[in-house]
Amino acid sequence: MEKIARQGLLYDFYGALLTEHQRNIYEDVVLYDLSLSEIAQEQGISRQGVHDLVKRCDKILEGYEEKLHLVEKFEKTKGLAREIRNLTAQFADTKDMSLIHRIEEISGEIIELEAH
Repeated sequence: MEKIARQGLLYDFYGALLTEHQRNIYEDVVLYDLSLSEIAQEQGISRQGVHDLVKRCDKILEGYEEKLHLVEKFEKTKGLAREIRNLTAQFADTKDMSLIHRIEEISGEIIELEAH
């Protein structure tokens, strides 16, 4: 996954667990694409300080993902939902009942993902 997209997803899931200061700077870098120099000037800290804080936030957010796997489960669920959508389109064309059985299996996988 592209780094910025991954950072955005991790932030969406775990950003509320960062301090307000960390959230503000991380949002400026990841969501608003401001330069480290712009943020440093705005926050009254060094460019290196901004860089270090972003790296620390990345590590914190990745640590939450290692423990909770919410982004992984989200991505897997999204892929399974796409598969269900494709299978329902195929079923509309073919009326093949084996497709319904596969949809039932996939929905079971989604339920299992949410249980863990």
